[in-house]
Amino acid sequence: MASLDISTPLIFKINSSAKLRKLFSLKCPYRHKHRPSLFLTNAVQTQPALSFSGRPTTPKYKIESEQDPISILNERIRCQRHGKREGSNSKPIMDSEEADQYIQMVKEQQQRGLLKLKGDRVAKEGDVFSYKVDPYTLSSGDYVVHKKVGIGRFVGIKFDVPKGSSEAIEYVFIEYADGMAKLPVKQASRMLYRYNLPNDTKKPRTLSKLSDNGAWERRKTKGKVAIQKMVVDLMELYLHRLKQRRSPYPKTPAMADFTSQFPYEPTPDQKQAFIDVERDLTERETPMDRLICGDVGFGKTEVALRAIFCVVSAGKQTMVLAPTIVLAKQHFDVISERFSKYPHIKVALLSRFQGKAEKETYLEMIKDGHLDIIVGTHTLLGSRVVYNNLGLLVVDEEQRFGVKQKEKIASFKTSVDVLTLTATPIPRTLYLALTGFRDASLISTPPPERVPIRTHLSAYSKERLISAIKYELDRDGQVFYVLPRIKGLEEVKDFLEQSFSNVEIAVAHGQQYSKQLEDTMEQFAQGEIKILICTNIVESGLDIQNANTIIIQDVQLFGLAQLYQLRGRVGRADKEAHAHLFYPDKSMLTDQALERLAALEECQELGRGFQLAERDMGIRGFGTIFGEQQTGDVGNVGIDFFFEMLFESLSKVDEHRVISVPYQSVQVDLNINPHLPSSYINSLENPMEIINEAEKAAETDIWSLMQFTENLRRQYGKEPSSMEILLKKLYIRRMAADIGVTRIYASGKMVGMETNMSKKVFKLMTDSMSSDIHRNSLFFDGNQIKAELLLELPRAQLLNWIFQCISELHSCLPALIKY
Repeated sequence: MASLDISTPLIFKINSSAKLRKLFSLKCPYRHKHRPSLFLTNAVQTQPALSFSGRPTTPKYKIESEQDPISILNERIRCQRHGKREGSNSKPIMDSEEADQYIQMVKEQQQRGLLKLKGDRVAKEGDVFSYKVDPYTLSSGDYVVHKKVGIGRFVGIKFDVPKGSSEAIEYVFIEYADGMAKLPVKQASRMLYRYNLPNDTKKPRTLSKLSDNGAWERRKTKGKVAIQKMVVDLMELYLHRLKQRRSPYPKTPAMADFTSQFPYEPTPDQKQAFIDVERDLTERETPMDRLICGDVGFGKTEVALRAIFCVVSAGKQTMVLAPTIVLAKQHFDVISERFSKYPHIKVALLSRFQGKAEKETYLEMIKDGHLDIIVGTHTLLGSRVVYNNLGLLVVDEEQRFGVKQKEKIASFKTSVDVLTLTATPIPRTLYLALTGFRDASLISTPPPERVPIRTHLSAYSKERLISAIKYELDRDGQVFYVLPRIKGLEEVKDFLEQSFSNVEIAVAHGQQYSKQLEDTMEQFAQGEIKILICTNIVESGLDIQNANTIIIQDVQLFGLAQLYQLRGRVGRADKEAHAHLFYPDKSMLTDQALERLAALEECQELGRGFQLAERDMGIRGFGTIFGEQQTGDVGNVGIDFFFEMLFESLSKVDEHRVISVPYQSVQVDLNINPHLPSSYINSLENPMEIINEAEKAAETDIWSLMQFTENLRRQYGKEPSSMEILLKKLYIRRMAADIGVTRIYASGKMVGMETNMSKKVFKLMTDSMSSDIHRNSLFFDGNQIKAELLLELPRAQLLNWIFQCISELHSCLPALIKY
C-alpha cells in the first residue's frame, strides 16, 4: 500500500460518534505532574486492547515507557476530569443571559456572606468593603502582609521625622527577612493585612525579602489562580442546584398547629432560623441548601422538625442522616414522640444493628412510599435504599462522615432540599456559608436557663480525677469518661470500680453488639448507670440532663471540633457543668495540639461554636476548603489577603470568561503535512476509518480525543513520528477551539494566534502557566496572542512548541467561566 498523505486541517462530514462512546476511559492512576510512568505499557499487560471493531487485539508496536508530550497532556486531562465534582460538566451549562443573572445573584449572596464573616469590620452600606487592618489594633510580633512587599513581622508604631521635614509623624515598623521597613501609618492602613486570625499564633514558613519583590508576586499569582479555580468550581456546582425546580411547599393550618406544640419560648436567633427555613421551603422554587449552626442544646432540632413536617405534609419523604447509631436513635425517639399525634405519618429507624428480615421490610416500605421519615446512619446512603419521593435530607454533624459519604450527600444537593445541622461546622461548610454561596442561620443565643460549662485543662492526675468524679456523684449527678480508643476502656473501668465500689459503672463503644449498646445507653439515660466509660461515640446527640461532668483523657488525640462537641454533652440543665481535659505530659503535645486546647479554654462562654470553627480554620491552615488542599495557598498570602482576593475574584468573576469557537472554524496554518509510513498503514485495520474517527473525536471534545489516542496506542502501540504530528495538530485545533482561538499561524520567528479572548483572560492564563519559557515569550496584541521566538524553528519543532504552549493555556480552563 502506498504511503497516505494527510494534510491538515482534515475535514470530514460526520453524522455519528457512536463508536467513540465504546472507547476506553481510565481513572487517573496518579497525581504527580510529569512523573515517569509505565502506564500505557501496564495497560497492555493487564487487559487486552480493543480494536475499533470491538475485538481484542495485541499491540503491533512496543509502547515506550517514557511519557511523550501527548501522554503528559492526556494525564492532565484525565486528572482534571477525575478531580471535578460529581454532577459537573466540562461543557457550558448556561447561556450568556442566564450566566449574567447567576453572577449577579452570586455577588448579592457574597455581600451577605461577607457581612457575616467580619461583621464589625464591614463599613456601612455604600462604603467600600475592606479586609485591611488598622495598624493601631496590631500587637508587637503579629505577622502582617503588605500588599506589594509580602509577609513581615509587626514591630511597633513610633514617631520619626521624614526627610525634608522638621515635623515628626507616626511610622509603622515591619521586620522582613533581610531588613526593617517603615511606612507612614496612613499608608499602612491602606496596604496592610493580618496574616492570621486574631489570637492565632500560626507562623508563616518564611518572611518575605525587601530585595526580592518577584518572589512575593509569584506567591500572589499562585494564590489568585487557585482562588479563581475555586470560585468557578463552586459556581458550577451551585448552578446545578439553582437550575433545578420544584414547586414551593404549601403553607397549611396544620403547620401552625404543629409549631404551637413546641413547649419552650424560642430565642430570637431560633425564631429567625424558623423564618429562614420556612421561606426556603414555601417561597422558593429552587431546592434549599441551608446550614443551621447552633451550639449544643440551642434548639437546632426544632428547626429540623418543622422543616420535616412541612415536607412530609406535602406527601414527600424525609431522610434524617446521623453519623452514629446513638445519635440516630435519639433523633428517632425525638421525632417519634413529636409526630405521635399524627398516626398517618410513619417513622422508622434503619441501622446495621437490625435483623435481615426487618431491614428488608423497611427497604420495601421506603421504595413503595409507605415510610415518610427514615432515620439512620450512612446505611441510608447505600445503593439498596431506593426512595419513592424524597423531598428533604436532614444531615446532622456532616463533619463526622467520611469522604465517600460526603460526596453522596453532595449529590443529593442538586435535587432535594437539604438542611445541615452542626454545632461546629467543618471549615469547608463554614467557608461556603461565610462567602454567601450557601445560606446559613446562626443560633448563638443560649436558652435562658443554660449555664456556661467550666473547662479545666491539666496534666493527668489520679487525685484530680477521683476528686472530679466524687464531686459530681455527691450532687447525685452522672459522669461521662471519654477515651480516644477502645483499648484502655476496661482498664479504666477496673480502676474506677476500686475507687467507687458501690457505683454502677458501664462501658460503651461502637464495636459492641447492638442490643448491649442500646441497653447501656438506655440505662445511663434513666440514671441507673452513674459513670459511662466510652469512646467518642457519645460525641453527638446524647441529651442527658443529669450528666454534668465529663472527663476526657488524652485530649491531644482529639480534634478541636470533637472536643467542643464532647464538652457539649454536659451542661444541658440549670446545673453548673464541668469538663475536665487531661493530657499525659505537656512535653508530649505538639504546638498545634497546645493551640487547640488553649482555644477551647478561651471559648468557655456559650454560643462560641461558630467563632471556634473560624479559629479552628486558622489553626489548621484552611486544611480542606472546597475539598482541596488549600493550606499552601492561604499560607502563602495570609488569611485576610486571601479573603480579599476571594472577594475580588467573586466581584470580577464575569471578567474571566472564555468563549469557545466551533472546532471546524479553527485554522492551523503551519504547512506541515505528515506522510504515514507504509508499514504503519499496513498494520492498521482500516486506515481511513481510523483517520475519520480521529477527526470525529477531536470535533467532539478534548476528552473524546484523549480516549481515542489512548485506545489507538493500546491497539497498535506507540505511533510513528508522522502519526504523532497528525495527532498533535488535532489536539492543537481542539484546544484552540476550547479557548477561543480561531487561527494559528507562523511567519519566520513569529507565532500568532487570532482569538476572541480578553486581555484579562490572557493575563490569568499566562499567570497560571508553569513554564517560564512560554509565559515570557507570549504577549497580547489587539485580538492576537503572539510569540517572538529566538530563532526560526524547523516545522516539527515549531509544532511541538505550539503544542506545549497551547496545552499550558488550555490548562487554565478550570479557572474560567465557560459559555
